[in-house]
This record gives sequence, structure tokens and C-alpha cells, in this order.
Amino acid sequence: MSEPSEISKIKTARLKAGLSQAEMSRQFKIPVRTLQDWEAGKRSTPEWAELLIIEKLENISKSS
Repeated sequence: MSEPSEISKIKTARLKAGLSQAEMSRQFKIPVRTLQDWEAGKRSTPEWAELLIIEKLENISKSS
């Protein structure tokens, strides 16, 4: 689990893609509470899921 003060990789990629948590929740079909917990370090993201999510967010930011 990440440190509370550390900004999560998912949050960094989400912000780079220009998405709010609500927008990302809708596009990725991930509950907002889950995103909030991942970004706050309250829940750990499965490594495979984190890699796929970040890859998808990077593709969104490249196409913007």
C-alpha cells in the first residue's frame, strides 16, 4: 500500500488525462469510492489492474 502523502500513479495518470474521478468512474466502470481509496492509499490496486489503467489513461492523454 502506498504512503498517504505519496500521490498515486493512477491519480497522476488520471489528472494528466484530464479526467475527474467521476468521469474516470463512468469510463472505466470502477466505483468512485474504489478510485478514492486507491488514490488515498487506503486500498491497494492489484498490480495488473494498475498497469492496464495507467496504460489506458496514457492513451487518453496522448489523444487529447
